[in-house]
Amino acid sequence: MSTMKGVITVQPTITDALANATVGLVGSVVDSVTDLLGRSFLVELVSTDLDSSGKEKETVKVYASHDHGLLDGHKLQKYEFEVKIPDGFGDIGAILIENMLRKEAYIKEVVLDDGKVIFPCESWVHSKHDNPDRRIFFTDKSYLPSQTPVGLKSLRNKDLESLRGNGEGERESFERIYDYDTYNDLGDPDESADLSRPVLGGELHPYPRRCRTGRKMSSTEPWSESRTTLPVYVPRDEDFSEIKELTFGATALYSVLHGVVPTLESTFTDTNMGFSSFRDIALLYNEGVDVLTTDTGILSALPRLFKSIANSKNSVLQFETPRLSDRDSFSWYRDEEFCRQALAGLNPYSIQLVTEWPLMSKLDPKVYGPAESVITKEIVECQIKGFMTLEEALQQKKLFLLDYHDLLLPYVNKVRELEGTTLYGSRTLMFLTSNGTLRPLAIELTRPPNNGKPQWKHVYIPCWDATDSWLWKLAKAHVLAHDSAHHQLVSHWLRTHGVTEPYVIATNRHLSKMHPIQRLLCPHLRYTMEINGLARLALINAGGTIETSFSPLKYSMQISSDVYAQQWRFDHEALPADLISRGMAVEDESAPHGIKLTIEDYPFANDGLLLWDAIKQWATTYINHYYPQPNLVESDQELQAWWTEIRTVGHADKKDEPWWPQLKTQQDLIKIASTIMWVCSGHHAAVNFGQYDFAGYFPNRPTIARTKMPNEDPTAQEWEAFIDKPEDVLLDSFPSQIQATKVMAVLNILSSHSPDEEYIGATVEAAWKADPNIMAAFEEFSGTLKGLEGIIDSRNNDPMLRNRSGAGLVPYELLKPYSESGVTGKGVPYSISI
Repeated sequence: MSTMKGVITVQPTITDALANATVGLVGSVVDSVTDLLGRSFLVELVSTDLDSSGKEKETVKVYASHDHGLLDGHKLQKYEFEVKIPDGFGDIGAILIENMLRKEAYIKEVVLDDGKVIFPCESWVHSKHDNPDRRIFFTDKSYLPSQTPVGLKSLRNKDLESLRGNGEGERESFERIYDYDTYNDLGDPDESADLSRPVLGGELHPYPRRCRTGRKMSSTEPWSESRTTLPVYVPRDEDFSEIKELTFGATALYSVLHGVVPTLESTFTDTNMGFSSFRDIALLYNEGVDVLTTDTGILSALPRLFKSIANSKNSVLQFETPRLSDRDSFSWYRDEEFCRQALAGLNPYSIQLVTEWPLMSKLDPKVYGPAESVITKEIVECQIKGFMTLEEALQQKKLFLLDYHDLLLPYVNKVRELEGTTLYGSRTLMFLTSNGTLRPLAIELTRPPNNGKPQWKHVYIPCWDATDSWLWKLAKAHVLAHDSAHHQLVSHWLRTHGVTEPYVIATNRHLSKMHPIQRLLCPHLRYTMEINGLARLALINAGGTIETSFSPLKYSMQISSDVYAQQWRFDHEALPADLISRGMAVEDESAPHGIKLTIEDYPFANDGLLLWDAIKQWATTYINHYYPQPNLVESDQELQAWWTEIRTVGHADKKDEPWWPQLKTQQDLIKIASTIMWVCSGHHAAVNFGQYDFAGYFPNRPTIARTKMPNEDPTAQEWEAFIDKPEDVLLDSFPSQIQATKVMAVLNILSSHSPDEEYIGATVEAAWKADPNIMAAFEEFSGTLKGLEGIIDSRNNDPMLRNRSGAGLVPYELLKPYSESGVTGKGVPYSISI
């Protein structure tokens, strides 16, 4: 018989105070007595061995008593215990914890024998009065299923089963159930027929799956889930809002969506009122907007936005000047900046190489009109002024395209039936100059046949003529609105937030907490479900910020569904594969990273490939350590179930696609894991943390174009108004005051880093520390990322790299791994946390 001491570390939370209010005076007294009696937590130690009869050994039970001091000077509570271990008990591989209190507790870790045995928990443990099942925690040692100590095998399976649920009932806030559902909760048909939205997910509108909440169905549409004004259910451990400052962003975003946005809507009573001058736009940063609120909760959550209290009734919502306009207030106006941002801006995922001519639509010409573009050879060769022929430009890979023609054209007539917006299908053609920069050649805007009118299609070119020059500026505004919608709905929401939620669900359902791949992916999957739930509640929902402020309005999410159905492929989400698929690179084993870029100075790709290589090397070393033989991958039942469910359930509408990677070898697993890790870190950072810098001054990236082009079937009065005051026509096409300020407030929060952001390679998981080989690989990974900081700095200071260095330019830092807190335009967190 031996004696062992243990410490449970618990982090006090706001929930403690709320729970005391919830359980009432009697419950609080009971909890206090329970603490005093030393019976707050019942701990059971589980052996890794079986007894002589082949059965699991009886656990050793002990109560933990509360030490009312602080741990290491921090606000952490200690619950201590001392337990006698029978001779021959064997190694301790797991613990069971029963929370005897009437409130949940957040347990950070359990340490035995002065740190010789560690259980990393970082989890909420429900009260036994909510659920009598004991929580299971394993040590920091990682095991493949086939290598699980015999005494832990059944416990490993039981823990996974507890996370899957049975697919029935409404989820409770304290539960940790991971299950799937369609996006059937974006609309609110019970509130209004105008808020009815189609279900995303299924044959009609393919989409990734979300976490099932089990809410009651709508009374008017039995296929739609009812809405709630409260935060929607996410498994309890996905909501860390009271534990980490990291999710201050989620808290602040909630404050914006549920406090600032309604306040702005009440402040701007005329929702269609635009800005009468560019000076009025500048006042948003210089003087701010008086808003009717003294809500101290909003003011404290958003100190960067609410600069001061004007008087007892009003507060001032004053926006920070974005770096783009602070460095060069006319940058938004310049054609070269318009093109540069396709390579080093907010949406570097859209530009593609032109490989065929003429440009052709794949849509049915009987419905949408002639398929061939009216950007002709003559127009192109006139614009490049005899430097080369069109054929030579194609051969030398000089022509590039932003193509939103086929994506948007099916929605043009439907969107135009809505008030306060318009839409075109668009193509924007660019030319790669000898110094490596792009310049625009032409913009084509198209309206399909409608109400007896034939297809309308027009090409705009940059020029010196006054009238055509203003038409060019207006055409650019439309294209930027299209690009803003694509960025937010596709590059950002769909390709990071949306497609990742099934990875989170499947990982928790099928990879044990002691599985090495679960522990590799865990930091990349944290917090995503919480922010996605908040987005469904007030951002991407019917009548939410996206639907009221972006050109497609109520059709926004349907467009993202179209892209998922027609374009999304898991095997193209790795950065090299994405670049190759768009013609922005070709395979070349002799080149760095194994690919050669079509545009050498492509800041997003150049920096991203360094980060991609670091992630892949880290994943390679890690995976080869745990899977030294190929057969271990194919025989890993948890891993195979995980990958099968991602493909066939989480992405059920894509389950029969031939491009899904197989999972048989270490290389297969490295490719799959690296892709998920990249999407959650580098991809998301590149499209998220620059949002305020590039779109905070909305003329640079308007989210909506509210008026049609002046030369599209104009009345005499419309054309005269354009000729008389073209600047007013441009201002009228921009977002309204309420649209602009709502989006700016949201983008400011989305672009912010928290004080304790978990940057990739900076924070190490407890399980990685437990294995010296993995810890050494992590330190190499971390060192590589620190070196990346200096490389990016040197690139931004190189005058030969004209897409990232020059007068007034914002340096491209979005893929610098580390950052201070706030809106910085740099920093790559592990996960999609905002």
